[in-house]
Amino acid sequence: MRILIDTNVILDWLMCREPFQKEAKEIMEESIFGDLEGCVTAHSLTDLFYILRKDFSVGKRKELLLLLCEYLQVIPEDSEIMKSVLNQKEWPDLEDGLQMQCAKEMNLDYIVTRNVRDFSSSSVPALMPEAFLKTYRSAE
Repeated sequence: MRILIDTNVILDWLMCREPFQKEAKEIMEESIFGDLEGCVTAHSLTDLFYILRKDFSVGKRKELLLLLCEYLQVIPEDSEIMKSVLNQKEWPDLEDGLQMQCAKEMNLDYIVTRNVRDFSSSSVPALMPEAFLKTYRSAE
């Protein structure tokens, strides 16, 4: 199974944010050590680097992003993807639009996010982490 892991799920894992950390940790562990193919967009990496600045040093943030690059597939974003998103009237949020377009371009099975409502117009189904884990476990 191939999924796009939204930034908020990775932040839940890295920052041990409760009550979301347990599901985020399981998704990340399945992506790193298991059979789940986790993907992340290139812009999520820059977002993570910026957001984590208050909690982690530059060196630690680089180390964390290198770990993500090692174990997750990084989806590149180019001008064609950007133009596609900017031309979608039903996607007013650029960041969410990029997530949806990248998931579509890569033919991913799901977008795993805690902001499912923001992905209502996505052609790739968006699931909350706990709902995704139920789906994933039943497919094993």
